[in-house]
Amino acid sequence: MTFTSVLSALFVVLPVLAQPVGQRLAPYVPSPQEVIDRMLELAQARQGDTVIDVGCGDGRILITAVQKFKARAVGIEIDPKIAAQASDTILKLGLQNKARVVRADVFDADLSQADVVTLYLTTSFNEKLRPKFEQSLKPGTRVVSHDYGIRGWNPVEVEEVFVHGRRHRIFLYVVESKKN
Repeated sequence: MTFTSVLSALFVVLPVLAQPVGQRLAPYVPSPQEVIDRMLELAQARQGDTVIDVGCGDGRILITAVQKFKARAVGIEIDPKIAAQASDTILKLGLQNKARVVRADVFDADLSQADVVTLYLTTSFNEKLRPKFEQSLKPGTRVVSHDYGIRGWNPVEVEEVFVHGRRHRIFLYVVESKKN
């Protein structure tokens, strides 16, 4: 094992270990800016949209949604320390009228106002969220996931982005009408 591979593994493992035990459903690993831009482009985020970032981490998707795409943005973050840091960044940038972070468990959060939902969670966590999405999201909502698909849903588009020699996959889904 090379030094670089050990270092790369630590960047994934250490954030997970830093999270409280009950909250380790997905590690906190920030998405590269190039991937964020492409996720929001693929989802066709635009002025008037509400972008909800599930597991918003440091808020970079929220900030990009507001600054570059002129959307409103809400981050859902369960970790109080990370949520506070993201909120502070939004305040320092003067974006508090367009973006906010809600410290909550996504299973308890209101997602009904979303036009776009962004995710960088594991496939198994995405699968656990699928019933919540099917119940809460309105038809036409675009769901875009970084690297991990949503089992049971068929993406309308899958795109690969290469950043710093690493392949990132972006899955785009569009919520269908509810079946009676």
